[in-house]
Amino acid sequence: MLTHSNIVSNCIATHRWLGAEVKRGKDTGLTNLPLFHIYGQTVCMNILIYNGSTIALNPAPRDQKSLFEIIKSTSPRMFPGVPTMYMRLLERDDLEDYAKDLKSIRICNTGAAAMPPEVLKEFEKRTGGKILEGYGLTETSPVATTNPVQGERKIGSVGMPIPDTELKIVDVDDYTKIMPLGESGEVMIKGPQVMKGYWNKPEETAGQLKGDWLLTGDIAIMDEDGYFFIVDRKKDMINVSGFKVYPRELEDVLFEHEAIESAAVIGLPNPDIPGSEKVKAFIVLKDGYKESEEMEAEIKEFCRQTVAPYKVPKFIEFRKELPETLVGKVLRKDLKDIEARKRGEEV
Repeated sequence: MLTHSNIVSNCIATHRWLGAEVKRGKDTGLTNLPLFHIYGQTVCMNILIYNGSTIALNPAPRDQKSLFEIIKSTSPRMFPGVPTMYMRLLERDDLEDYAKDLKSIRICNTGAAAMPPEVLKEFEKRTGGKILEGYGLTETSPVATTNPVQGERKIGSVGMPIPDTELKIVDVDDYTKIMPLGESGEVMIKGPQVMKGYWNKPEETAGQLKGDWLLTGDIAIMDEDGYFFIVDRKKDMINVSGFKVYPRELEDVLFEHEAIESAAVIGLPNPDIPGSEKVKAFIVLKDGYKESEEMEAEIKEFCRQTVAPYKVPKFIEFRKELPETLVGKVLRKDLKDIEARKRGEEV
């Protein structure tokens, strides 16, 4: 349940964070995300309205030709997106032909899902745009943190809290215990953008709201400069014989492989060790690369060179595509459900 005050306060705070990079009544913002999603509503619509900006609306977000034509005709200064959007743009053989049109974009922010560092670096290298990664939830209207527009940006970080917002990292099993600097834990958020609760779900509300603070279910680390780094979702953590494996860490490694277009990692029950899991990676290959046992072995060896042995995928499944939400967020839950049905379990 988000109030009018929740939404407006988040709009104003995020706009202030953008500072001098936005010019009231003069800028154009590209809207390539569905406006019924909280990210699209706040970042692609409300902030632009508050700023008196022109909204360049692309009614077909997956139509890249339409997207490029709108960019060419409107010269947007702001381009809110999601990781899969940038990935798909990089796949285009004719991207260089449109690169000059992308030069108008000053703020290219991303959210809704983890941004692989390699994708960020490659997009900026090929277009000249600057991507700022942020973090938030529907429960926080949604923006909670973002990298500074004019200050230091840390690749891989979701930045710092926006105005009037507080974050703290607590023990995953005891939210009353604050974790030492540099250690991972669950993120809690406090601010005027935090929801009032879940509609007609008092138990779920009590489980997430602790006074003025929201338990997010996200695992993160804060560095000595106050920048936050999201490790993964608490519920997605994989337990390999007592060792923690965070899917996002492994997915970032997989994205560095030249043959991989996209990847998702989940844990499967280990029948030999109750309570333990095995790591499985779902891989979508780029055009020109073939699915084979040799490619599977190559990917596993690639991972061994970077991560601990217990984090290397035990299983790899090649797919033509991964299940996604309408804003391009990969649905690990759907992959888990598919695997559960294979085992004959009810979903």
